[in-house]
Amino acid sequence: MSDVMVIGIAGGTGSGKSTITRRLKECFGDDVAILYHDNYYKAHHDMPFEEREKLNYDHPDSLDTYLLVKALQELRNGHAIDCPVYDFSIHDRSEQKLRIEPARVILVEGILILQDPALRKQLDIKIFVDTDADVRILRRVVRDMKERGRSLDGIVNQYLATVKPMHELYVEPSKKHADVIIPVGGYNQVALDMVIERVRAHLAHI
Repeated sequence: MSDVMVIGIAGGTGSGKSTITRRLKECFGDDVAILYHDNYYKAHHDMPFEEREKLNYDHPDSLDTYLLVKALQELRNGHAIDCPVYDFSIHDRSEQKLRIEPARVILVEGILILQDPALRKQLDIKIFVDTDADVRILRRVVRDMKERGRSLDGIVNQYLATVKPMHELYVEPSKKHADVIIPVGGYNQVALDMVIERVRAHLAHI
């Protein structure tokens, strides 16, 4: 599929990446496929839960980005892929696979997708969602308690130990690779409309 457009959506935890991804999917339906970098966290089946809980999940080495790049290449070539599924409640990959069909627009979402040079080469449009740190941490607390069964103490400890320092070390500097920087994430309707129009123009081109 030579007419595939790949859009990378990066930004810190809780920045609003998922809101933008969801809005684009709602607008264009089956014309859009989504790859979440989070699903490519490395498996640690042989490690006890207590040890998995202590791992640094915000470091690039925690992700199998090579596997994501290969999956993206397959989708570009018109082949469906079986994507791993990560279970945040157990800090490990599940036994499930998610079948993803090729589409004319592929969204790649994750905090570190602009950090990896090989992955950046696959992205036709690179977006960085830029949101204040206090807003991001509040969103993360709500999400992790509601959706991932985490305790408040656990969320705060993880944020201070790895999330914040890794954001400063890897995520924030990757912003320089972005083609478009969107302040306040999915609430920036003007920026979102511009991205929607760019996708619409691509889909209209035959």
